[in-house]
Amino acid sequence: MSKRILIIVSNADSIGPNNRRTGTFLPEVAHPYAEFDKAGFKIDFASLSGDTPYLDALNLADDPDNLTFLTGDGWEEMQKATKLSDVDTSVYDALFIPGGLAPMVDMPENPLLKKVIAEAYDRGAVISAVCHGPVSFLNVKLSDGTYLLNGKNITSFTTEEEDQYARADVPFDLQTALTGQGAIFHPATAWSAHSIQDGKIVTGQNPASAKGVGEKVVSILSK
Repeated sequence: MSKRILIIVSNADSIGPNNRRTGTFLPEVAHPYAEFDKAGFKIDFASLSGDTPYLDALNLADDPDNLTFLTGDGWEEMQKATKLSDVDTSVYDALFIPGGLAPMVDMPENPLLKKVIAEAYDRGAVISAVCHGPVSFLNVKLSDGTYLLNGKNITSFTTEEEDQYARADVPFDLQTALTGQGAIFHPATAWSAHSIQDGKIVTGQNPASAKGVGEKVVSILSK
């Protein structure tokens, strides 16, 4: 029986005082999607509101995996993402949250998202995210009352990278927030491919790391 993975995407389309346009960053969903698809996983999409999600970085559409996502089943399925509250998340072997700036808008505090991630982790499912996607792990408390992040080896978009990209637009610094809840943060050279695994938690630093996150999730679920 094939493994099932739920990709949870933001519904935000703008961020910050200047209403910078945003969405899910194309390679951060397309590259892991390609790995999941090659592995034969059943892939579904959910979004927080159930409205049509947005994509950012369409200028990168000439990348083979990005183009396949846009012209194949990926983007078509993402546009039809089910509202998270209508999804039976207990049937999934893994959750994946792609980045882009959008998750910084609607994922830091969303109570249902926190509940879904906590329950997935508590039952032994893989939870994974890339770039700004690990903001979804903030404020997640496990059944014993501790923060999910406490003592976990994590990476995400770094303070250094944010200073070079969207400092004026984001509401807070992600690296600082993750470490503030006890994460053991592992930064690599800015913009380099860097993904890490801690048990069944997989995180990646930036767009270049998305493929590695997908590969690690596949590796865990294939054992």
